[in-house]
Amino acid sequence: MKILVTNDDGILSEGLALLTRQAAKLGETWVAAPTAQQSGKSHAINIHEPISVEERRLGLGERAAFAVGSTPVDCVRFATLGLKIKFDLILSGINRGYNLGEDILYSGTVGALFEGALQNTPSVAFSAEYTSFKPAEGCLERIFDFLLGNKLFEHNLAYNVNIPPQAGEIVITRQGGAYFSDEWQNVGGGLWKQEGFCVHKNTHDISLDTDATVDGFITVTPMTTDRSDRATWEKLRARFGGAK
Repeated sequence: MKILVTNDDGILSEGLALLTRQAAKLGETWVAAPTAQQSGKSHAINIHEPISVEERRLGLGERAAFAVGSTPVDCVRFATLGLKIKFDLILSGINRGYNLGEDILYSGTVGALFEGALQNTPSVAFSAEYTSFKPAEGCLERIFDFLLGNKLFEHNLAYNVNIPPQAGEIVITRQGGAYFSDEWQNVGGGLWKQEGFCVHKNTHDISLDTDATVDGFITVTPMTTDRSDRATWEKLRARFGGAK
């Protein structure tokens, strides 16, 4: 099995090292990760300028590693379209901080997941509570056993995983609502800065990734790149007509 590991925190991040070591136990592992921090870049790519790529030796059991001077999605595109390697599994993370609810729309970690899915490759994004990677390190093997042992990729190509400090039972969830929001602060000199704060209201609904993760469950959420509102499409098609 050929595995690609990427992230949005940068090629030297602790989370990427943990995920790469685990991946190397499963198969031939390649790393293509951003040279520098790329959080919040979602599915952005650079199509206007050349992108720097530097081969690195991380010593994590990888076959090869590359620092890519662009976004997580471009890291996936470099490894697959540039190196022309067909991977069996693409892993993104482990992100320092959850990617839950509506925040996944901004996440570079999840952006890489979607790029893998667009290329018809099973893909998983991993995120953990920001204070420590220890809980995630201790349960990665259990999560892979759950994903692979239950043949989840026969049902869907892309899964978003969040690991809380308690790292309890693994549950299948759906995307919740707002988890973080931001305040814009004027810091002077024509500069503004965004400061995030949590807006999540826990209803203890463990079908939601937000509530279940906060309540101590490891959440596995099937994701899709289809942005269509299918319920509205069905209603409008019935009213105005269209292809069946």
